[in-house]
Amino acid sequence: MKALQMLAPRKIALLDNVPEPKPRDGEVLVRCQWVSICGSNIHPYLGLGQWQELEYPRPPGWDGHECVGTIVESRLAGWEPGAVVLAHPQDYAGFAVLIRAKPPGLVALPQTADPVPFIAAQPLATVLRAMGRIGSVANARCAVVGQGPMGLTFTSVLRHAGARQVIGIDLLDYRVEAARRFGATDAVNASKENPVEAVRRLTGGAMVDLSVEAVGFPESLATAVALPRRYGKVYVFGVPRYATQEFPINTFFRGEMEMLASVGAECVHFFEAAVRMLADGQLDLSSLITHRLPWSDAQRAFDMYADHADGALNVVLQV
Repeated sequence: MKALQMLAPRKIALLDNVPEPKPRDGEVLVRCQWVSICGSNIHPYLGLGQWQELEYPRPPGWDGHECVGTIVESRLAGWEPGAVVLAHPQDYAGFAVLIRAKPPGLVALPQTADPVPFIAAQPLATVLRAMGRIGSVANARCAVVGQGPMGLTFTSVLRHAGARQVIGIDLLDYRVEAARRFGATDAVNASKENPVEAVRRLTGGAMVDLSVEAVGFPESLATAVALPRRYGKVYVFGVPRYATQEFPINTFFRGEMEMLASVGAECVHFFEAAVRMLADGQLDLSSLITHRLPWSDAQRAFDMYADHADGALNVVLQV
């Protein structure tokens, strides 16, 4: 079986002779046809921050988890070979031709000529889980720091959920422009203007009720903490690059804020809802997928994502 392996920071290999997994009772075996690179893959790919402690090479297939493919073997009642599914690999070995999966991380996809856009249901599910913790944002002012694929998904969901103002913030022009396409009422390039002053201007001095950090850097969290009004909320969503970091505690303390966080691994319980939202046209996240590359171009795909090259947002590998 073919699988990708992270040999060292910035070095990906395509292996040909990886042992095939065997489905256990209550599982299916899925032949992956498309696997998306996730932002959470990039920290270990670069080997920076807390990821410097990782031992390389990583296990074959690690750490892929955004997969669309076809069931080829089933030991799960009601799930037959031939069904096209969104699948979360049981062992996080999703950069492989074959993976094991089971509900709730297994959802049948509608019959369509192109199932690739449904790969966005996995990151959407992580945002839906976060929204469950945040509660209602109806008529709220919000800001999302970071407009990569996850930040753009959050921007779109907040607007869809009734926020009256969603301010997308990023350092790159093409992502600032994407924020507007995905529903941001306002967009700020933090490399060209002070984002705190920009949010103050855009909100008429009110600042925001909710600030979402969707990057994982100390600087982005410091920005996110500076944006809420008094008693506002900060949602830490980006996977942190560092195990410990400086934090603007006085700003947080004086603002009497709330802080929430969530880990994407629990998102499987929202897979079905995410697929349904995309299938029903409630959200259209298809333009997040800016590049589709063959399996053999995995090294290029990871570099493209890590370096923000060629206007990349979501990069999908065809297995």
